[in-house]
Amino acid sequence: MALRDVRALVFDVFGTVVDWRSSVIRELEAAGARYGVSADWGAFADAWRYEGYLGGIAKVNRGEWPFMTTDALHRRKLDELLPQYGLGGMPEAEREDLNRAWHRLDPWPDSVPGLWRLKQRYVISTLSNGNVALLVHMAKRAGLPWDCVLGADALGAFKPKPEAYLAGARLLGYAPGQVMLVAAHKADLKAAQAAGLRAAFIPRPKEAGPNVQPDLEPEPSFDITARDFLELARLLEEADGVAAGQGSQRGRSPPTASGVRSPDSRSRVMVVNCCAVWTV
Repeated sequence: MALRDVRALVFDVFGTVVDWRSSVIRELEAAGARYGVSADWGAFADAWRYEGYLGGIAKVNRGEWPFMTTDALHRRKLDELLPQYGLGGMPEAEREDLNRAWHRLDPWPDSVPGLWRLKQRYVISTLSNGNVALLVHMAKRAGLPWDCVLGADALGAFKPKPEAYLAGARLLGYAPGQVMLVAAHKADLKAAQAAGLRAAFIPRPKEAGPNVQPDLEPEPSFDITARDFLELARLLEEADGVAAGQGSQRGRSPPTASGVRSPDSRSRVMVVNCCAVWTV
């Protein structure tokens, strides 16, 4: 199936669309300042993500823990970390607000303009391990112009389980080969390809901070490697024979399962629980 057959772009979010680490460190610094605590907030953020979030997802996928939302995984680890960093006395309301720091992540500079350009020609949606409420709040704050929001609680599985990728394609009404995952993480892309999706690699060298060295080298197996979303849009336009910046939608048909007409550039976010919905 050729690149011109791709109808939807689905995006990993944490690290690919938003700068989770800098955003979380900023919120931790503010919390520490309120309590007169100075600490290595970068180490806190890393433990929160790598041990709490990614480690928690791995335990869910292995069957060691029951399914729970990303918000619940984050809160579980937050309660463990706060006493280790001198914030064990933080009251419940503040803990809950701090846990929602993951709802307030800043986009990379190219994310919003790049998504708007891609949106002119493709259905654009999240395909994230985040829960729907988190992703909707993030999109509202950051101005991310999704046509659809798909999170693990809507997909019924966490990536990299194949069910998550296949559910994303099904809910959008497309065959897996008509859907391209856009991500900064190679393991995510390879799992998507194994499920039949296409793959676009967007290296984000600043995502992980100084303590993690991500693999940023292009791989021939990926359909596209681009430095950011704007270059991705240009490369897709070139592959499709469209003059850069024209933004033609090529007469894309709407998903057959949704019963609604195809979204245009004026579409505003909608949420999915069991089917794709757009508001226009």
